[in-house]
Amino acid sequence: MPVPARATRGRFHFASLFSPSHVPRGARVAARVAFRIADCNGRSGRHTGCKKYDRCPVQTVDHPTCVAYLAAVAWAATGRILARPVAPAPRRSALSIRPVNILLPLVEPQPRAQRREHERHKLAKRLRHQVGRAIADFGMIEDGDKVMVCLSGGKDSYTMLDILRQLQLKAPVKFELVAVNLDQKQPDFPAHVLPQYLESLGVDFTIIEQDTYSVVKRVVPEGKTMCSLCSRLRRGALYAHAAAHGFTKIALGHHRDDLVSTFFLNLFFHAKMGGMAPKLLSDDGQHVVIRPLAYVREEDIAAYAQARQFPIIPCNLCGSQENLQRKQIRRMMEAWEKESPGRIETIARALGDVRPAQLSDPALFDFPALGRRGQTPLPDAHAWLAGEPHASGDDDPDGRGLDGHDPAGCAPP
Repeated sequence: MPVPARATRGRFHFASLFSPSHVPRGARVAARVAFRIADCNGRSGRHTGCKKYDRCPVQTVDHPTCVAYLAAVAWAATGRILARPVAPAPRRSALSIRPVNILLPLVEPQPRAQRREHERHKLAKRLRHQVGRAIADFGMIEDGDKVMVCLSGGKDSYTMLDILRQLQLKAPVKFELVAVNLDQKQPDFPAHVLPQYLESLGVDFTIIEQDTYSVVKRVVPEGKTMCSLCSRLRRGALYAHAAAHGFTKIALGHHRDDLVSTFFLNLFFHAKMGGMAPKLLSDDGQHVVIRPLAYVREEDIAAYAQARQFPIIPCNLCGSQENLQRKQIRRMMEAWEKESPGRIETIARALGDVRPAQLSDPALFDFPALGRRGQTPLPDAHAWLAGEPHASGDDDPDGRGLDGHDPAGCAPP
């Protein structure tokens, strides 16, 4: 039976090191062999039966056979061991077990650069999985599609382009990606950044130049929200370019948090339940808009953009306004997530599990048909409110009016 494992302030018995609960079977077998060839009577000097001493990385002077050979076994099992003999342990049966002070780093720490690279690969894999699942769930991309990837210079659009290019290499269908940026002629806009970056990747791209900045600044009063007009002008320019160059899909970089915040914007400020659809048809029916990042968290996008070191270009229009309703919603969502982690993900999943029968929209669910007993047309709301009293008195048994008052003008009791 092995000696029970015990340790006090860094002092371990070798028998404890090789007990069944600590090391694999191969190391235990090697330890038993080492004990058999050791000088068990405690005599100093090298045992002639030991074949490992010369190759042992740690050579000791006191009781070299036992200590050095066990050190070699521990080196093979753990990667590193430093042994120093101390006073002999009390005699146990025929075998004296010698305790030693040891330093045992079980696993060499992984270099920081390797850890960062490993985490980046894990994050990229998760993003590819989420984007691929969104493409499959909503049928975003088909064989032969020509996808216009709208690139603004922000972290979202950079990440979308990067992940789509990775998926394109192994996708089950063939499709074309073209990056398109709208230069709105904002002051101090670094117009050289995007072309240089896209050329370094070898990506086909087009830069559309249209001065929407001056239009927005001229039309929108100072301090008012610019997003609505800016988005309409930008959307019009992108739609016109897509129609002129035969693009079959228009990819936008909205992510999961954008979809959730839009839902609450419509709920709180417009009294309707609606958000950003992952895939939609434009109002004129000519363009299909897709949002491949519909399942991706903004937090993951920010981490990925930082790891990839994208050349981020800040927005001087909508991004510079702090009084936006969307930013208020974002702060609310951040507080929710801090208080109850996972709440935003739950809301995002709920947007994909809508049950019209449990809401109140007659356009989505045929409530009048529930339990209907005949085919006679049902009266509308006007008939219920402005209809004439029935000729029969059966509906007014106490002689009062339909409003509960006496026709003679007497107050009800």
